[in-house]
Amino acid sequence: MSHHEPSAGPAGRSTAATLTVLSMSSVQLSDALSLPVIDTLGAAGTAWVRAACGALLLLALVRPRVRSLSVHQWQSIVPLGILSGGLSLCFLAALQWLPLGTAVAIEFLGPLGVAFVGSGRRGARWPLLALLGVVALTRPWQGDVPLVGVLLALAAAACWAGCIVLTARVGDRVAGLDGAALALAVAALFLAPWGFLAAVPHLGPSTAAHGLVLAVLMPVLPCVLELAALRQLPQAAFATLMSFEPAMAAVVGAVVLHQRLELLPTLGVLLVVAAGYGVTRSAPDHEQAAPAAEPVLELVGG
Repeated sequence: MSHHEPSAGPAGRSTAATLTVLSMSSVQLSDALSLPVIDTLGAAGTAWVRAACGALLLLALVRPRVRSLSVHQWQSIVPLGILSGGLSLCFLAALQWLPLGTAVAIEFLGPLGVAFVGSGRRGARWPLLALLGVVALTRPWQGDVPLVGVLLALAAAACWAGCIVLTARVGDRVAGLDGAALALAVAALFLAPWGFLAAVPHLGPSTAAHGLVLAVLMPVLPCVLELAALRQLPQAAFATLMSFEPAMAAVVGAVVLHQRLELLPTLGVLLVVAAGYGVTRSAPDHEQAAPAAEPVLELVGG
């Protein structure tokens, strides 16, 4: 995707900001609505159903030119798909142990770390702020937050960081959304050995319908909304808005799942959001250090 900065008037920027917020809401709503499916299919089964349905929808919409792709291009698409599958699997597994807002805030350390690396010394204070936020969320001195959930969310964070790096590579090598559609198909294939076996005893019209709804909410709708937003919104402004995703997750968790955060965990979420905002604004020319700078990142998880 080109890094040309779009120029739009105030009305256009306001519309683009609304689209970005709707995209974040869609992602978090998909995660929240995945929980009942996880109870039936498990994390692996849910991740596979969501990825498979999403891949089918995106492949039908995008119709990637598979035969024209070179080995060089596939060398970027395949690792992105594998990491995207790992991201989805680890994150959905973390949701079995952690509230949505907590899981997303920890997972957000991945893009935050990539943003920090791109921001140089000017962003040096922000990782410490994020770490304080995670400590406030997990309260290790109380021991009431399951360590396995934290480790799974950290694994998702690592996968997300890798996805960001590979997304830039795929964006440079593959035109349009072809790379996103094919990477999602790779993710579905990667998850199949575990996910298909977990899901197959429960597959039926109801499961398929639920999977399609989840896939529309994430990744199809976010891809469309974010592409539209990035046509009118500078990348720096888009990244700044995406910094509020952990707070959006906490709100969706509270409204949809009735997961009420106490005062200290709420402060933790806000500290992670502040760190994401700060490191994004510290990036050179407000570019490249974005916590989430391309729609292709919204593939299957988090």
